[in-house]
Amino acid sequence: MEIHPTAIISPKAKLGKDVEIGPYSIIGDNISIGEGTKIGVHCVVEGDTTIGKRCQILTGAVLGSPPQDLKYKGARSFLEIGDENTIREYVTMNPGTEENTKTCVGSHNLIMAYSHIAHNCTIGNHCIIANLGTLAGFVTIENRAVIGGMVAIHQFTNIGTFSIIGGCSKVISDVPPYSTCDGHPARIYGLNLVGLRRAGFKPETIKQLDHAFKILFAAGLNKKRALEKITQQKTISSEVAYLIDFLKRSKRGVCRHV
Repeated sequence: MEIHPTAIISPKAKLGKDVEIGPYSIIGDNISIGEGTKIGVHCVVEGDTTIGKRCQILTGAVLGSPPQDLKYKGARSFLEIGDENTIREYVTMNPGTEENTKTCVGSHNLIMAYSHIAHNCTIGNHCIIANLGTLAGFVTIENRAVIGGMVAIHQFTNIGTFSIIGGCSKVISDVPPYSTCDGHPARIYGLNLVGLRRAGFKPETIKQLDHAFKILFAAGLNKKRALEKITQQKTISSEVAYLIDFLKRSKRGVCRHV
């Protein structure tokens, strides 16, 4: 364990093996930090916050500070961060608003400088949130999604797995899995072909997803009729089935096609 002499560490905090705390960082009472995690200069970890193993947290990050929500009245809530995340400079994350609720960040994520993850958000695994990504409360980002720089996401919005959102977009509706979205407000441009190919998706799976996207977003059908048409196909991959399920579960509606 390596703790700089200027760091302030509560005796109640739980620090795992080989944790490093940099100069002038502050670690509060109800904090648990997993082994091998490195916290840089001038960071603050407060509230009821759990950080997993082998994370890297860089200069000025503030994790676990009270929610920026007028409804918050001091209830005990939580921030949970998984393993092997890279949290860059001046990132802020807040816990849940209501009693015993939480904000959850999975593992293997890259969260770039000045990004904000608000109360009650859920971030999956292997996601990228580029610089100044801004998540309002109750946003869900599924595994392996990519959020471009300066993207603002409205509260209660869901971002589907393997989707990518272009920089400076305004996201006010759900972003379907496997899609490419961009704009102000964000609109669907089609399938995230580059991302799917890089991830090793089989050509037949990509073909099925592309066909489903054309029915859903480019055939001029309403959602109910489009979903009926897709489900009439002879074979439906697990990815297409998940896309259908995501659309059925959507409460905010999905982004429109260009």
